[in-house]
Parts: sequence; C-alpha cells; structure tokens
Amino acid sequence: MVWKNQDTCAIVGVGATDYYRRGQSWPRTINDMAGEAILNACADAGIDVKQIDGFAYYSTAGAGYLDKFDTASLMETLGIPHVGFSATLTSGGGGCPGAIGLATAGLMNEDCTYTVTLMALQQLPQHRLGVVFGASAPNPENSFLQPSGLVGPGHLMSVLARRHMHLYGTQPEAFREVVQATRANTHNRPKAVRRNSLSNEEYNGSPMLADPLRRLDFCLETDGAVAVITTTMDRARDCRHKPAVVHGVTHGGQREWGRAFAWMGMPDPHFASSGHQYVADRLWEQTGLSAGDMDVALIYDHFSCMVLMQLEDYGFCAKGEGSDYVLSGKLRYDATTRGGTHGGVPVNTHGGNLNEAYIIGMTHIVEGVEQVRGTAINQVKDAEFALVTGGPASLPVSGMVLRRD
Repeated sequence: MVWKNQDTCAIVGVGATDYYRRGQSWPRTINDMAGEAILNACADAGIDVKQIDGFAYYSTAGAGYLDKFDTASLMETLGIPHVGFSATLTSGGGGCPGAIGLATAGLMNEDCTYTVTLMALQQLPQHRLGVVFGASAPNPENSFLQPSGLVGPGHLMSVLARRHMHLYGTQPEAFREVVQATRANTHNRPKAVRRNSLSNEEYNGSPMLADPLRRLDFCLETDGAVAVITTTMDRARDCRHKPAVVHGVTHGGQREWGRAFAWMGMPDPHFASSGHQYVADRLWEQTGLSAGDMDVALIYDHFSCMVLMQLEDYGFCAKGEGSDYVLSGKLRYDATTRGGTHGGVPVNTHGGNLNEAYIIGMTHIVEGVEQVRGTAINQVKDAEFALVTGGPASLPVSGMVLRRD
C-alpha cells in the first residue's frame, strides 16, 4: 500500500526561539514565542508570513497543555490576512509528526498553500508538566492515578519500564546508555540546555524519581517555541532550502495500549511497549521501507525507557532485545561514518527531549529536516531517510519518514 499523499508535500521552513529552563521565559507570552518561531520558519523558507494560510496543530491545539492556541489571535499578531485551513489532532506529544500528515491533508485538498505546525511551551511555577496528573481535578481516571502516587507521566512510564525489565531482563544500564548516548550530541549545540558530558557516576547519583527511572531519565522541563512550514512539492522547490519530502506519516494506535495513561490494564506484550507497533507497521507498509533503511532516527524521548521500547516497535531490534541493542552502542552518532557506531542507526543527533530541550517533540522534526537537507550540526553523512516519532503520551501516537529530495 502506497500512501496517497506520498512525496506530494514537503517541509520547507523550520524556526525556533531560544530554549529556556522551566519558567525562565517569563515575561514573554505563548503568542510572543509562537510568533517568533513562525517568523523564523518563514525566513528559513524564504516566504512572507502573509503567505501562510493554514494551521495544523496537535495536542488539541494545546500550547504546552497549559494554554490553547487560537488561530485568530495568531493571525492578528502576525498580520496574516486569511486562512483556508485550521485543524488539530488529538493526543499530546504523540501527534507532532501526525500534525504534518494533517497539514498534507489540507494542502492536497487545496484548502491552503503554506501550513504551519507549531508548539510553544511555558511552565510557570503553578504549571508543571512533570506533576500534571497530581495537580488535576479528580475524575474517573485520576481516582486511580492520584492515590497510587502516579502524579506525572514519568511515574506511569516507570511502571511500563519495570514490566519490560520483568519480562525481558532489561538492564537499568540500558536506560543510562540512552541518556549518555544522546547527551554526547549536545556539546556543540549552543541552544541545548544540557551540554556537559555525563559520567556513569553522575547518572547513578541522579535521584530516583520513579523506580527504575532517575531524574536524568526524565526529559527536560523547558519553555520555548518551534514552528515548521509544510507546502506542496511544486512550491517547495522554489523555497530557500532543499525540501524535506514527506515520504510517509501515520497517526493512530491500538486500544490495548491506550489504557496506559489511565487504567494501567494493558495485557502483555502491550504493557511493556511504547504503543507504536501499529503505526510502525503502517508506516513501513506505506513507504515500502524498514528500520534498516533509516539513516537517522529521531525518537520521542520524554523518558529513556520509551526510546528502548520504540526501537523494538519500529523493528530496529526484536521484541525484548532493546536492552542488548542499546548497550551495544548502536545509538551512538559517529561523524566519521554514514551511520552510527557498531552497525546501528544514530538516535537523536540533536540531544532530544532529554538533553537539548523539550518542546513536546517539535525539536525532533527540526532535526529530521536538517538531516535530510544535509545541514545538521551533527550531520549523518549522505542521509537520505530520517524517521521521526511522536509519543507515547497517551494515544494516538505517530511516526513519519522524511526523504532527501
């Protein structure tokens, strides 16, 4: 099965603000940061902001889950005269690549010509994503989560990580290797929040927040904004940079894993997984590719254990073999080779959510675009295909393959 919109659209512009540690973006506002990111993306694409006529959001247009994007406000702020498409996907960070698929739907229906997907995040002292469930009003799901001490996403993911360890003998050192391997990619990135190398002793000394996950297994809590612009291929080739062709994109999931962020009643093997198997199978069917064809993988890493489980779900290794795969060093980026070290595919060459910044997955799309353009800071030689994943942060989740033009 070939995706109907395969190779018809491309990402042509990427833009971002600086990345701030949680709460340090104040007194900036969500619209201020979103506007800057959009203007930077327009400059990158070589278009005028008034040419934007579409918005494709995710996380139900939630700006960091704490505010809501309003298309009318952004139009007024930026002077955009009209829009023909404004739509949003459900789920949280699981929708970031999926929102590019949403953009292609509007573009191929000729509702719009240049579509923006963005995310902005601002966590003031009273609003923290790390304890979002504990701070929420009681409801049927929270009536289980809150008394159980599952007050944030990391606590829920820790239960899945422990199950994976129980079923497959996964070693905690594998989680450490995910953090260290991706941290090694930020030393030359000026905007990265965590840039220092990470020793075993420093990792092991990190507080245990939700056994078996330590603080450094949790993604950063950062403020900032990222925007990307998608258009059709006929327009894309007139833009400033080489287009990052949208070769395939899927968004969805299975009911069994969908229980993860509410009831924790998933059966095995879904319990010890990232919930990406369904979208991964669809993505490879759409594109005719496999994990072995990828030159770089930008894996949604809100928690280190979820990187390991996504590697299994996308077929980089077999189910239950993620620990050995990671510990063999196959995630590591090596600038002297086409791919990673030890025969692997380099993962999160930008440092990811764990080390560069957490803007709910959008930094991964930026890195994927720059890799297939050939302009990334940690460039994979001759990169043709980049995998970008979104979630798990409840269902649906998503995956996307970007192709070099």
